[in-house]
Amino acid sequence: MMTDEVKVDKIPTHVPSLEDVTKVLKEGLAKNFTNVEVSVVDCPDLTQPPFHLSSEGICGNARLADIGGPGFLLPLVQRDKIFKFKEIAKLCELPNAFMIGAGAGPAHIVGINSELMNNIKYAADGKVINNAWISKLNMQTGECILEKLNAEEFCLMGNFLVSDGKPGKVIEVKASKRHGADDFSRSIKMSLRAHYGDKPVALGGVFLVEKGKTYTHIMDDFSKTPLTSQEMVDNWLKFFTMDPTLICVGELVSHDPGYNLRDEHWHCFSMHGQGGHYHYDTTPEEVEYRGYFVIADSIYRVDQPPKPPAS
Repeated sequence: MMTDEVKVDKIPTHVPSLEDVTKVLKEGLAKNFTNVEVSVVDCPDLTQPPFHLSSEGICGNARLADIGGPGFLLPLVQRDKIFKFKEIAKLCELPNAFMIGAGAGPAHIVGINSELMNNIKYAADGKVINNAWISKLNMQTGECILEKLNAEEFCLMGNFLVSDGKPGKVIEVKASKRHGADDFSRSIKMSLRAHYGDKPVALGGVFLVEKGKTYTHIMDDFSKTPLTSQEMVDNWLKFFTMDPTLICVGELVSHDPGYNLRDEHWHCFSMHGQGGHYHYDTTPEEVEYRGYFVIADSIYRVDQPPKPPAS
């Protein structure tokens, strides 16, 4: 992928104050969780356990990158959609970026399709701190394999928070004992949507599932049969129930102003060999979440897939 070959749209977003968002989330999450605490705090050192990220913080010039999308995977994969992390940082006008988030792993390197948990920092001195992970299927047993990604490329799609990776003020959200239908990240998204309407608020960061079980998926290897319905996609994906502590990285957008944005995308990894695409918790009475988030001032829409023809 070369920067002059890819279309990039820079989308300005609505940037309310952290204090304003805190009030919105506190009120909104209470509709789904019995215990909710939301406050503005100094970002903890995210390089330390239990986070294991590649930079101390998530502050400084925060923006989102929405690259490609499922349109490059369905109905059949476009294997030429290969992206480099460093090029994405440049396209987002932040060449020395810290990037975290969800995407598809580099199949041309890994050997098969996989889930990506991006976690990479490009320093001004040229140093690269790459703690990205991928999760893939053991094609013999069907079990999850979680391993470090020793490459700086990915395929097909990505939804990343891109920032300077500095310490600073962030929104801390703690929620436990879910009584409503919406899981943690959807509760955040829907709270923002209900309050801000068609003003797109973009949020990214990291959250932990500290207690309780989590429903996830890992993509199977690329289908040789066109996937033309949601039922076919669901049969192709492999679903798992995973254990705490899970570290979830990604982003969400409260409103899509017409760019076919992925409005929510979170992938998780762990120190116990489990990871994949986060869906929701399955033990609402037990679950405990803790997250740290920033508000992004723009979204860079990179290589938007063409819209499928109307059926």
